[in-house]
Amino acid sequence: MTVARTGVLVVGGGPVGVFLSALLAHAGVDVQVWERRDAAPSGSRAIGIHPPSLDAFAAIEAAVPLLAEAVLVRRGVATSRGRTLGTLSFAGASDTHPYVATLDQHRTESVLRGRLAALAPGALLPGTQVTALHRHRDHVDAVGTGPEGTPATVRASFVIGADGARSTVRDLLGIGTTGREYPGRYLMGDFADPEPSAARSDALVDVGPAGVVESFPLPGGRRRFVTLAGRGDPATPDAAGVADTVQRRTGATVDASTSTMTSAFRIRRRQAVRVGVGRVVLVGDAAHEISPIGGQGMNLGWLDAAELAPLLVEAVRTGAAGPWPAYAARRQAAARRAAWQAEANMALGARAVGPAVLGRELLLRAVLGLPAGGGLLARQYAMRWA
Repeated sequence: MTVARTGVLVVGGGPVGVFLSALLAHAGVDVQVWERRDAAPSGSRAIGIHPPSLDAFAAIEAAVPLLAEAVLVRRGVATSRGRTLGTLSFAGASDTHPYVATLDQHRTESVLRGRLAALAPGALLPGTQVTALHRHRDHVDAVGTGPEGTPATVRASFVIGADGARSTVRDLLGIGTTGREYPGRYLMGDFADPEPSAARSDALVDVGPAGVVESFPLPGGRRRFVTLAGRGDPATPDAAGVADTVQRRTGATVDASTSTMTSAFRIRRRQAVRVGVGRVVLVGDAAHEISPIGGQGMNLGWLDAAELAPLLVEAVRTGAAGPWPAYAARRQAAARRAAWQAEANMALGARAVGPAVLGRELLLRAVLGLPAGGGLLARQYAMRWA
């Protein structure tokens, strides 16, 4: 019986898996992508694209079409109790991309899928999920189901688990995770941008006593709001509730009727005990899940892919085995740093009273008022360390 073969099987056709696959295809590696979902990407979801990711996207000619649609956020503004505490410029955060780009995730995924389709037509197989992995010294046999339950099998030199925080690949490998759940809940919604035209491309962060309100511009004159939920906020948010919270805490008048999305989420941090076993490697949320506050999780996965791709290209060509300890150590260290930064952001946006509010305001005024301090924060937020 003839067994279908591929150089690399990527399990998970989200933004990280598709980007890694496109990098491999660009380098001439035969690649196949099994994606459980059979529908096209939809929803705004994660919106931030940081400078190192844009640099990495240039390798597959994806940066230009993404930037053509995105809003370029060149500065952030911190406020509290109706007063501006300071501004953060991204001018010095990157020589190539002195901004953070914002774009609906479904549009980002569509661009990346388009590049993969151009580089490796037919590589993406929607409606296909893995059910078993049989590891051997020089290959991995993957077994799964395709559309309408049809059998799917392939023999790959390497298998990559890019299948998210609830990774089936990780479970099949028997790899555990460490981490914790965080208290608190966040509400999120996309609305018509209520800010004056001069602030339409700014990221705004209000750290008042009742808890943080973050907002980021989106294409089409929209704005994403993220708020720390209050004790009386409903479990399932509605547009009117999110708009009311934003107005009470920041004074911005948000038109609830313009909402295109609302959701609620809790925060957890998870890190896989191992990045891989033999010829199976985890990337993105399958390897490390961090708080979305700060918008670094998806970018962390893209940077995993950018570092892993050349290792896989060389290994497929030479027959070398993996995973690679130095790669694993670097990427898990990057994940820990991103998680700590997200936790610091959460702490700055927690509910506070009395002296704690004043202390937080004074700290932000001091840091943002110093050129070195503001530049350091901009580089941290823009992931120049990753």
